[in-house]
Amino acid sequence: MNTVTLNDVREAHQRIRSGIYRSPCPPSVPLSLLTGAQIWCKLDLLQRTGSFKERGARNALLLLDDAQKKRGVVAASAGNHALGLAYHGKLLGIPVTVVMPRFAPLVKVATCRRLGATVILEGETFDDARRLAVSIADREGLNRVHGFDDPRVIAGQGTMALEILEDVPEVEAIVVPTGGAGLLAGVALVAKSLKPAIQIVAVEPAAAGSLSASLAAGRPTQVATGPTLADGLAVGKVGDLSFAIAAPLVDRVVSVGEETLSLAVLRLAELEKTVVEGAGAAALAALLHDESSELKGRNVVLLLCGGNIDLTILGRVIDHGLAADGRLWRFTTQVSDRPGGIAKLTACIAAAGASVQEITHDRTFSGPDVFSVSVKVTVETADRDHVIALDQRLRAEGFSVSPSTASG
Repeated sequence: MNTVTLNDVREAHQRIRSGIYRSPCPPSVPLSLLTGAQIWCKLDLLQRTGSFKERGARNALLLLDDAQKKRGVVAASAGNHALGLAYHGKLLGIPVTVVMPRFAPLVKVATCRRLGATVILEGETFDDARRLAVSIADREGLNRVHGFDDPRVIAGQGTMALEILEDVPEVEAIVVPTGGAGLLAGVALVAKSLKPAIQIVAVEPAAAGSLSASLAAGRPTQVATGPTLADGLAVGKVGDLSFAIAAPLVDRVVSVGEETLSLAVLRLAELEKTVVEGAGAAALAALLHDESSELKGRNVVLLLCGGNIDLTILGRVIDHGLAADGRLWRFTTQVSDRPGGIAKLTACIAAAGASVQEITHDRTFSGPDVFSVSVKVTVETADRDHVIALDQRLRAEGFSVSPSTASG
């Protein structure tokens, strides 16, 4: 296979169905109210290993011949493709080796090993891991299963679109988180083949804008990638085959920043009671982005395609989202270093209806006035308007206010 057809996807759907969860695509009332669109969520994060990657992994494994199944496969992955291969390799009795970049979330590394895969950590980027995977495949005669630029994998990922169109025939737009563009290629191929008028919106992290750069150049283009909450989308270059399939089918690309990704994780936890990793939350982040206003009033399916967020950073992500939402605010001010100085400050905060979460003093570096102290205060607020009102009240009471950024 050097391309993918609608028939390939249909055959993949039949091939993998006995081992893949038929995930639901329910409507979301709270997200519809939030965004102004009619929202459905394709919950592929409910797959056994927490992501859609199982679809392509199982399809690729089942297409191996007997000799290849005995020798095994190797793949480079930031996590979810590795998990899918490890799980279905174990079910099918096929040895799996995965090369993961060192930034891969610890939960994904540990789970791959628990599932019996051989895990090798290599390099600081996905491309570093990919180069080693190619070397291992050549040296040991293993079949390499590319995470997004393999026609077997693309056909497997496209099965998600078959299910969406069956469950939500009235869908007018599908929002697809995009890194290497394998999922995008499969979903766009099926959706545009069966419903040409449908809109395909790709969303990528601003820290890894390979798709938008490639579309501008007219060919797959290498870009520098930075740290991103959407680690599963941190790919420096889209796949050649996935780009060739997806490029003529994509209607729009939305790039989202880290603040919006954090806010999307928070919104999904609060409104949908669903814990989603950064890459999985990217679809909602696209609608929270101002440029997505054209989707208002339309029937939109969001692909919530990954739920493997590292719990060691989940708390930080939620706090960052709360800060982005104006529900946590931190500022620095000066108060009298005499009895009642802090009390006056907290009384002002309470009168504005906010709640103090934390106060820290800094006497040493507060300036030349030994009778005042610098105080850093973190408060819980209702929203951004509440922050503005609190800021104004503090200044009216004579307090200097130096706000901190969400990262500061």
